Amino acid sequence: MAFSAPLSSSICFHTTPSPSFSSTTIPKLTTTTWPRRLPAPPAAIPPLAADVDGTTIAVIGGGSVAALAAVLSLADPERRRRLQAEEVGGGDKEVVREYFNNSGFQRWKKIYGDTDDVNRVQRDIRLGHSKTVENVLKMLADEGPLSGVTVCDAGCGTGSLSIPLAKEGAIVSASDISASMVAEAEKNAREELSGKDNLSVVPVLPKFEVKDLESLDGKYDTVVCLDVLIHYPQSKADGMIAHLASLAENRLILSFAPKTFYYNLLKRVGELFPGPSKATRAYLHAEADVERALQKVGWRIRKRGLITTQFYFARLVEAVPA
Repeated sequence: MAFSAPLSSSICFHTTPSPSFSSTTIPKLTTTTWPRRLPAPPAAIPPLAADVDGTTIAVIGGGSVAALAAVLSLADPERRRRLQAEEVGGGDKEVVREYFNNSGFQRWKKIYGDTDDVNRVQRDIRLGHSKTVENVLKMLADEGPLSGVTVCDAGCGTGSLSIPLAKEGAIVSASDISASMVAEAEKNAREELSGKDNLSVVPVLPKFEVKDLESLDGKYDTVVCLDVLIHYPQSKADGMIAHLASLAENRLILSFAPKTFYYNLLKRVGELFPGPSKATRAYLHAEADVERALQKVGWRIRKRGLITTQFYFARLVEAVPA
């Protein structure tokens, strides 16, 4: 799942070495530049409200921070989340599973797909997600051909990364907590990979399974987990990062919604406008916290980048054994 916000900026990917570690420079991608401007005024909120859930943040004017503080103090998103959890008989994980097997599946299937039946917010999130996938493929290809390389796609969604990896010859094990997502990914993979004679390598169909991150096992050259940490608070994300690292032999690639004052404020605003569908809880993560979690298990960040569009932002990091 992607995280989004009303931020207008260029889509960019770059390498910023950590002060403590050396880093391999990635050539900066040439991408479409969106004109930088202030977010839309508060009047833009009502038309977007129907598009907003826990990962699609409402637009707020830059001059409304003072008034917003009072509104946020009266909001009670935690009560809404408790009610969601009670309905499905569990906590965050059960809410996520329920959402992505039902209304969330229908929503994100459209965003990840190529249908024209999307609004401007969903179309922009689609662009942001596709840029994330594009950058991951570039990271992997920079190390050489992918033919025969084993990759674990943890949280595969509808197969937007698994399928292009298979086209490059990678041996992909893909999983998702949602049975609906896995079924869609399998269908998409068979349509795009079976009987294709025009590919440079003969693709192996990815192995798709319904699993949460905690249930993943095995060993892979590379583990990729895109836009999934948003469902984990930092206290649990540390353990999940350690678990994913234990599955990877050479590389671990993560994307997450970065925690900054501005993005955190926008997230709080979005909680006031949950939209008509049930939303999952969204957790932002400071890059320093993710880096510390990796260091604890003997890994270091080698490459890092930021992907932003008008309604999508994600920090992308590649870690390797220290």
